[in-house]
Amino acid sequence: MNKRDTNLTDLLTRLEQHRDLNLGDKAGTAHTHNSLAHIKYLFGYYEEALTNLKKSVELTKDFYGDNCDEKLIVTYGNFAWLHFHMKQYAECQSYLEKLKEIEEKNPRVSTSALHPEVLGEKAWALFKFSRKYYSRAQDCFKKALELEPEDGECNAGYAIVLYRTETKCVSPEDSSALKQLRRAIETNPDNDELKLLLALKLAEFKLFDEAEDLVERALEMSPDSPHVIRYVGKYMRNYGSLDRSISLLKRALDVSPNSAFIHHQLALCYKQIKEKFREHPKSQTFRNLSISHFEKAITLKSDFILAMAQLAILYGEDGQIHRAEVVFETALDKTAQQKNEGVQALYLYYGEFLQYRKRDKHQAIKYYKDCLKMNPGTLDGKKSAKNLRKIANKRLSYNINDTMALGILEFIEQVTGEKQFTACEHPLESTSKHE
Repeated sequence: MNKRDTNLTDLLTRLEQHRDLNLGDKAGTAHTHNSLAHIKYLFGYYEEALTNLKKSVELTKDFYGDNCDEKLIVTYGNFAWLHFHMKQYAECQSYLEKLKEIEEKNPRVSTSALHPEVLGEKAWALFKFSRKYYSRAQDCFKKALELEPEDGECNAGYAIVLYRTETKCVSPEDSSALKQLRRAIETNPDNDELKLLLALKLAEFKLFDEAEDLVERALEMSPDSPHVIRYVGKYMRNYGSLDRSISLLKRALDVSPNSAFIHHQLALCYKQIKEKFREHPKSQTFRNLSISHFEKAITLKSDFILAMAQLAILYGEDGQIHRAEVVFETALDKTAQQKNEGVQALYLYYGEFLQYRKRDKHQAIKYYKDCLKMNPGTLDGKKSAKNLRKIANKRLSYNINDTMALGILEFIEQVTGEKQFTACEHPLESTSKHE
């Protein structure tokens, strides 16, 4: 893993929040301590790294009992590796001997890279380190499950990474994430976070009865868990009541005031209310509330690209053009330094800002094209194609031989594979000169 692929300070903050809030079971928290040990090592805090590894062992033994040597092979390997780098060679040798004893006592246990426990730990580390490594994490979880199909942690991890990476499917039968979430719940019946992810996935296919039953069960079983409440809030924002979503998210914020995710969800709630009641006297109040929570989210998570793009758009709507430009430029700088999620949305939003606030269609076209090239099948990709098509047809309504417009339509066709019609050929796409 490359340090340049993530913001280590933000990652450290997220892992410490996960640890402090006791999110997940003890086995999951043990994984968190292993990841924290690695980050502390990268910062040069060797003693703190050792403390986290010791805590990982303690939690693993609490969860699995004393006969859990197989579950500790990765942690013991981390101990040996860390002591070696600290030049504590006797301690390093001691852990290497422990690993050898475990292998001798348990013939089925291997400390090789193909052991399910090693694959699982590697998958969780990749998953937590950077979105850039999600595909590698997915492969590791899959390989681990081929060796241990009933492993609850790997089933959960595989489900979550599929949920995060799956693009929109046509039907439930096509959704690998939905199938794996069901499987993960079978092996983790008390994991309410998985139930909520399944609810959100079911809602995509309008299977609301089952989804709402899962939401109610999760909230009943974990009424004070900020991790659960934030997903319930997201479900309510997308498919239920905005008022209830805000109430739940505020409750979660009382428990976890430094959660960038919760501030982001609240910002989106207030943004939706603002858009729903554009002419309402309190529209500006809702915009201000949304801006405030977006600002807090990016303060807490400095590489939160999606939130930065959404904040910049609101600044633009509010007439704060210079502030919007600064935020957009900062976000673009960060995407140049390292791969961040939200880049496609950033290109779309920046294109719209350039087109409608700066009146710079030439630059807007560039970013719409960048957005479309990233993934033409997503909502952001489709919206960029629509915006490009509108610009092209507007120009063609003045001059049917406009080379720039024809070039735009040709580009869309090349990227999407869909035949593009000019304004004259396809009246539904035409745009009046007096529009």
